[in-house]
Amino acid sequence: MAGEKSVETTGLIGWIDQRFPLTSTYKKHLAEYYAPKNFNFWYFFGSLALLVLAIQIITGIFLAMNYKPDAKLAFASVEYIMREVKWGWLIRYMHSTGASMFFIVVYLHLLRGLFYGSYRKPRELVWIFGVAIFLSLMGEAFFGYLLPWGQMSYWGAQVIVNLFSTIPFIGPDLSLWIRGDFVVSDATLNRFFAFHVIAIPLVLIGLVVAHIVALHEVGSNNPDGIEIKQGPKDANGHPLDGIPFHPYYTVHDIMGVAGFLVVFAAIIFFAPEMGGYFLEANNFIPANPLQTPPHIAPVWYFTPFYTLLRATTSDFTWVLSAGALIAAVALFFKGKLSGMWRVITPVILIIIAILMKTMEAKFWGVMTMGGSVVILFFLPWLDHSPVKSIRYRPTWHKFLYGIFIVDFLILGAIGTQEPTPTLNLISQIGAVIYLGFFLLMPVWSRLGKFKPVPERITFRHH
Repeated sequence: MAGEKSVETTGLIGWIDQRFPLTSTYKKHLAEYYAPKNFNFWYFFGSLALLVLAIQIITGIFLAMNYKPDAKLAFASVEYIMREVKWGWLIRYMHSTGASMFFIVVYLHLLRGLFYGSYRKPRELVWIFGVAIFLSLMGEAFFGYLLPWGQMSYWGAQVIVNLFSTIPFIGPDLSLWIRGDFVVSDATLNRFFAFHVIAIPLVLIGLVVAHIVALHEVGSNNPDGIEIKQGPKDANGHPLDGIPFHPYYTVHDIMGVAGFLVVFAAIIFFAPEMGGYFLEANNFIPANPLQTPPHIAPVWYFTPFYTLLRATTSDFTWVLSAGALIAAVALFFKGKLSGMWRVITPVILIIIAILMKTMEAKFWGVMTMGGSVVILFFLPWLDHSPVKSIRYRPTWHKFLYGIFIVDFLILGAIGTQEPTPTLNLISQIGAVIYLGFFLLMPVWSRLGKFKPVPERITFRHH
């Protein structure tokens, strides 16, 4: 095609290029992919997420070689891996630590997108793929959580699966189908193993590829929220505010990888259980269907959403109902929604507010927990700010982001504790803050005095 640079046509590379787009793919996604030159610390976490995914897949393959997906043998096979398989303890700890590190990296990656408006036009699809990866990762972690067949993994899976029974009409049959039995049993373990090692990883890999391809199609965002493709270009048509991803950002990311691996290794060798947050004490006890642990809680990365579930009591549904009505009124009069969404969104919220008093609180707890994740898909259309980056938003916007982050951390901490009236009240306040942050975003995101965005990106040498 005219205007395109020719690729290597001699030697082994040339032979491959005639049959597979190796060189052109390398140029498009690395050597000639121009990224903004002002990437900072926050841009380490995308490449780190890829690294941890690779670690999880490789260690998972080796664990599967010795693991037995059988209710009578599963726990013993994990002990066999830890005690008898050469370097088995290291592989198991890499996998268990990697699960938690994966969520830490992904949470920080999502937070960077929230700070710099990486979900805004033209990156809506990039963000949707990213949230889909997050949901798939949650499913992967949930299915893998049962596999050690310890007390906490067994009873945690029992509680989570039972939540599906609250769905009207199909709930009981759905939970029975997920378990494959009337209780968590050998059938559950086998299907969870199949989902964990085959189904979800394939979905994850496909979504990661789609995420990267979509990102490279529209270009990377940057801390200033400026589109470098629309800025000045050099004689070759490359943006002046961009630099080739390779070698500049590959070297840049290697520094982040080195720092991450130091922390990763320190946890594996000195604190693989992390005080019971990465590996709970109860999970070193074989699963006993006849003995329920005194306190059942999910792993730390699920606890913010678990807290929202526990916070939704019968009395609290009145608060949620009133909040939905307030959000509906605010969005209708002040939301500046476009077209039919100006009517549809408030109507949906009003219907939800009415239905909240017709179904049991447990169902709305499940809906609140699920909705707190699903609402992330709609973030590109909830944020009506005239600027993308937090750098150029009003100062009080930054305080709102800070309150949201602290609220999320508090919800996570409460989820690890046994419920008390005081903690339940705090969790209900936290639920209002979490949901209000997103539902009222069309209103508050466009209020205040915004700073002027520069025509070209600001850049300081490290």
